Amino acid sequence: EGQFLSEEQAAPSVFSDADSFARVVVPVTPELRDRMRVLLGPSQPSIWEDQYVTFKALRGGAMMGYAVIVEEIGKHRPITFVVGVRLDGTVSDVAVMAYREAYGGEVRNKRFLAQYRGKSSTDALQPYADIKNIAGATLSVEAAGRAVKKAVAVVKAAFAAPGGA
Repeated sequence: EGQFLSEEQAAPSVFSDADSFARVVVPVTPELRDRMRVLLGPSQPSIWEDQYVTFKALRGGAMMGYAVIVEEIGKHRPITFVVGVRLDGTVSDVAVMAYREAYGGEVRNKRFLAQYRGKSSTDALQPYADIKNIAGATLSVEAAGRAVKKAVAVVKAAFAAPGGA
């Protein structure tokens, strides 16, 4: 249980090869929520945030993708994730910024989170499907999958031209 990354550490943790970041706050409007719900389809993570703190990841001035801070409920309390989303809509990396539950904190291990690299919104991101579960942390593992799907939807709904990221 605890805080593991500050907002300043979040984007570099999922885009280690970027040399600069531009912070962009995305307000959650009814239109953004509607676009996200369409993109999320049946997975339907929570969309309770009133804004999403995002970072444009740049290398040599060229855009690499977006780091998106999202929250999802674990068993009882929210888990704060930062998800790196490349311009093609695939995940560059995932990190846990804050974990507030008494159990299941193993989801913050780099070995577990590495499973999400290269995944996209078309992947199931479910334990026992395409993600290896952690015994005793199934709800936290499910939350990680929902957080990744939500972050990709934020990028597509807020930044992408029609047709993709």
